Amino acid sequence: MKHFVLSLGLSLAAAAGLNSAPALAAGSCSAHSPAYRVALLELYTSEGCSSCPPADQYVSGLRAAGVTPEQAVLLALHVDYWNDIGWKDPFSHAAYSARQRWLTGLAGSRTVYTPELFVAGQELRGGVERWTGGVPAAVKRINARPAQADIRMTLGPASAAGLPVEVNASAARSGTLFVALVESGLASKVTAGENSGRLLRHDHVVRTWLAPVPLSAGGKAGLNMATVARTLPLPPGAAPGKLGVSAFVQSERGDVLQAFSLSVCGN
Repeated sequence: MKHFVLSLGLSLAAAAGLNSAPALAAGSCSAHSPAYRVALLELYTSEGCSSCPPADQYVSGLRAAGVTPEQAVLLALHVDYWNDIGWKDPFSHAAYSARQRWLTGLAGSRTVYTPELFVAGQELRGGVERWTGGVPAAVKRINARPAQADIRMTLGPASAAGLPVEVNASAARSGTLFVALVESGLASKVTAGENSGRLLRHDHVVRTWLAPVPLSAGGKAGLNMATVARTLPLPPGAAPGKLGVSAFVQSERGDVLQAFSLSVCGN
């Protein structure tokens, strides 16, 4: 496990400037979040980190262990601060490192490390051994709480032009809407660094991280609201059946008001 002491107060970066509005045609699918709160699990990881593969495998196995999409949204965010130590992680982005620093700062810590797991914006320490019992218990506690935001999502059919996405969020309190394109079933042959010679497999990997959108006041019934409408380019070689879109609303103090995910239509 590698530790870094970094300055805090950095703003969350935007991964891409994707501004094309989607064409939501026939074959689109829609869903909205439940009345209870869905847990948000964020794993901060890197292919350059020798202690990360067990954490990746743990998160990949959560669905088989009974943690359903209705209970928890899973995100694996590959940080970029390992990239100058022998191996450049193809799934890494500076925006994910910046978000990890922001979450760490909220907790009053200056230490950023991998692998690190956050559940509903709170760090869960102890590694895989403690996560095995701690994650299901945390998810159960979160699911027992009422949602404080509503998320409605519509996805168009995936095509060569991309994936049309529209996400609408509303809440009685202030917050920010985050939207990500997520891919599972990935594999990478690492040829340098701490994991040199290993074939690493990943699920729930964030491939596109849209610029966060603050909820604006003045919506229906006095609600704060936000909308994201984009056509997201598909990752090269991606199978639509391995893709999904995840969204969540988070307060400025880190409280996750609601999370939600939807698989690409027909999968």
